[in-house]
Amino acid sequence: MPSKPFTDYLLIDTLFDEQEKLVRQTARDFVDAEVLPVIQAAYRDGTFPTKLIPEMGRLGFFGANLEGYGCAGMSNVEYGLIMQEIERADSGLRSFVSVQGALVMFPIWKYGTGEQKQKWLPRLQSGEAIGCFGLTEPDFGSNPGGMRTTAVRDGSHWVLNGEKTWITNGSVADIAVVWAKTDDGVRGFLVEKGTPGYSTSDIHGKMSMRASVTSSLAFADCRVPCCNMFQDVKGLKGPLACLSQARFGIGWGVIGAAMDCFETARDYTVLRKQFDDRPLASHQLVQLKLADMITEIAKGQLLAIQCGRLKDQGKLHPAHISMLKRNNVSIALDCARAARDLLGANGITEEYPVMRHLCNLETVKTYEGTDHIHALVIGERVTGIAAYK
Repeated sequence: MPSKPFTDYLLIDTLFDEQEKLVRQTARDFVDAEVLPVIQAAYRDGTFPTKLIPEMGRLGFFGANLEGYGCAGMSNVEYGLIMQEIERADSGLRSFVSVQGALVMFPIWKYGTGEQKQKWLPRLQSGEAIGCFGLTEPDFGSNPGGMRTTAVRDGSHWVLNGEKTWITNGSVADIAVVWAKTDDGVRGFLVEKGTPGYSTSDIHGKMSMRASVTSSLAFADCRVPCCNMFQDVKGLKGPLACLSQARFGIGWGVIGAAMDCFETARDYTVLRKQFDDRPLASHQLVQLKLADMITEIAKGQLLAIQCGRLKDQGKLHPAHISMLKRNNVSIALDCARAARDLLGANGITEEYPVMRHLCNLETVKTYEGTDHIHALVIGERVTGIAAYK
């Protein structure tokens, strides 16, 4: 199925090879056939469409850019295109895939022992097991170094105490990657569902990311075997490296949401007639908005592709990812707002995806590094001076 007219304004398809296009088309076909028919009801009902998990595993979406253990071993550009197509449907679904691959599978793959990898990676890749990532706390989001969750060694176990919150997949996860303070610095632990002293509770009343499970994790003298600790990483570089993986996927994913908003607004204004039976799209102010939207989408696509190529070459810096995440979320939000305006009253109805994207993107702007924090990361990169310390 070819792309809709004008979405690829700068002929960006010419920058992809045939394998990359095939990966994107596979993800697009899955979204069109399996996700779009169910995602609006899932958002309305505040439920996650769990029936999609096995097929996403079969298609290789989980940990797509990792090697071995059943993972697809795709390039980072191919992985980005998957994120783009999934978020074209819904940010909550892309969040699930991001957490599973970048925040759970990646640290196990990167820092885990051979036993940890063999036990969890094949199951996580197939979707047989679900994971979550416990870093954010009730009092510490942008400052993870201030975390209060602790882990104390007691013989052959570590005893965890503390709380994590705003955790995607928390209550449905079979395994949690949890970061806690020890006398030796911040360390990562694999906490299995059902471990005594470990409990979860879901966060309700969300007006955003409704087709996503969001939870709090609590640890009360939770005893975790020493073999469940990551041996090869210490300090915040561990969780921050995971976040870099996830933010890279976000920078690609939100382009899909922006595309969907643009396409919806363009099609609506071409078909909708007002004022002497003329299409809305024939009016100058409407065309101005559409021109702004497609321009920003094209710029966001180019930024994502360059970051993907740099990542595949081993040259991508976390500050590059900050620019990718910050810029592309911002333009996606602008596109969603412009589309809602162009659709008028219809823009707030569930008949169209625009308001759902808009609400979701308000969360994406905040999580995994706020707009302001990423601005400071970029500022430090260009001045050599850290303003957030």
